[in-house]
Order: sequence, then structure tokens, then C-alpha cells
Amino acid sequence: MTILGIVFVGIAALACAAALLAILGIGQLALSGSGAIARDGLARGQVAPAWSLPDADGTLRSSPPGRPFQLIVFGDHSLRSFPSVVAGLRSLRDDPANADLEIVIVTAGDARLSQPALTTLGLDRIPVLTGSRALYARYNVRVMPFVIVVDAAGRVRASSLVNHDWQLAKLRRIAGLPLDSGDAAGVAGRAARQSQAAAV
Repeated sequence: MTILGIVFVGIAALACAAALLAILGIGQLALSGSGAIARDGLARGQVAPAWSLPDADGTLRSSPPGRPFQLIVFGDHSLRSFPSVVAGLRSLRDDPANADLEIVIVTAGDARLSQPALTTLGLDRIPVLTGSRALYARYNVRVMPFVIVVDAAGRVRASSLVNHDWQLAKLRRIAGLPLDSGDAAGVAGRAARQSQAAAV
């Protein structure tokens, strides 16, 4: 092989490597930007995953819930970095008007590691459940703290990343609103697309 051929092969290899890095960089931006986070969670009206998990006392907790609504907090001991969210959770828990609401905290790992910190934060009367990364993925949750409200029929009533107590209060209000025809149409459309994709 001539020197010119070696140079040409080297330049071609560098060009291919640069193109690959550019594609990976664009993919990383798409997955990590604020737009991607806005698409996290599940859409209102969508059927949420069903599960049964024991809390720290061994009591089995389930979703869909036995109460009209269940507020699922995807978080762990890192909630201590969000004092406003902690205050909002305590407020929701202690408000007699929320008797129809069950609150649970689902960790991505062993709940026993987070329990002491959550107790210190005053969240000891909220059940903490050992979840998994796989369960988080089923809910399309990648960042914490994230909240999804599910009704007794297993439908998502509200879903959002939360950083402040007012966001929790707003999600609670949204969850109480009836699902409208737009929500139902969106769910039907997603179900049709999923069945078409499964058939391919």
C-alpha cells in the first residue's frame, strides 16, 4: 500500500469516528435535555403498571390502590435536598380532606437504606417500598423526585417531576378532575399504536 493510500484510509477512519461521535452526542442531548424530562412519566388517562410490594413493616401495598387515589413518590433519601417537597408531602398526609389519598414512596433500591433519612424528615408515617430500576422504567421515570397519581381503576390522573410543595398540591387537584374525552382519545390512540407495533 502506498503512503497516499495509508493517508486516505487514516482520514476516512477519522471521518467515520467523528460522525459516530456526533451521532452519539445528538442522542445524548435528546435523552438528557429538558424536553426529554418533560416527556417522562405516563400520560393522564393511561393505564399504570400494577404491582404489590411490602413496606418496611411487611404490609403489602398495591397499585391500583384500595382508596380512590394513590400518590406514588419516586424518590429516596435524596428527598432531603427538596425540603419544600417534604413539607408538601407532610401537608398532604396530615390534611383530613385527603382521606381518599394513599401516599407511598417507592425507591429504586433497598428501602431500608432510605428509611432512616425519611424518618428524620418526618415522613415516617408514609410507607416506603423497595422498588427497582425496572419498575421505574415501567413508569417511564428517570429523575427524582417524580410523582404519579393513580386512581382505583389503575389510570394515571397526574404525573410530573416535582421540586416544590405547590406542585404536589396542584397534582392533587388535577388528579381530582374527571378524565375528559381528550384523555380517553389519547389513551385509545396509544393503545391502537401499541397493538399495531406489536403486530409488526
